[in-house]
Amino acid sequence: MPRAVFRVSPLVVLFALFLGVCAIPVAFGAPYLWLIYLVPLGIVAWTLRTRTVVDAEGMQVRRLVGGRRVSWDEVGGLRVDRRNTVHAVLAGGGEIALPAVHLRDLPALAVASGGRLPDLAGDASE
Repeated sequence: MPRAVFRVSPLVVLFALFLGVCAIPVAFGAPYLWLIYLVPLGIVAWTLRTRTVVDAEGMQVRRLVGGRRVSWDEVGGLRVDRRNTVHAVLAGGGEIALPAVHLRDLPALAVASGGRLPDLAGDASE
């Protein structure tokens, strides 16, 4: 069965490095202003850690701190909000935001789920 991994764009790391270079004049302007480098480091850590992994058994959502594994029996459906981000609606109530999964990723999500999730984007275009 196929497995799909949805990650934040690696270009965000390039942005964080640019932000770090731009912070050089500020970081050495006064004592303890070097702590401004924690912002680009946090952005890089968030980019490398945050992802959604979908396979035949379920979904794994990883965030900067923590994560959650959800089997397909717990998933009742999907919800797409106004910003085209996708949320998994749980059968027992509640929902989980799927990081780095957008409306354009629904066909890949449907294939990786092994047919457990319908391709909502394909149905809307017909």
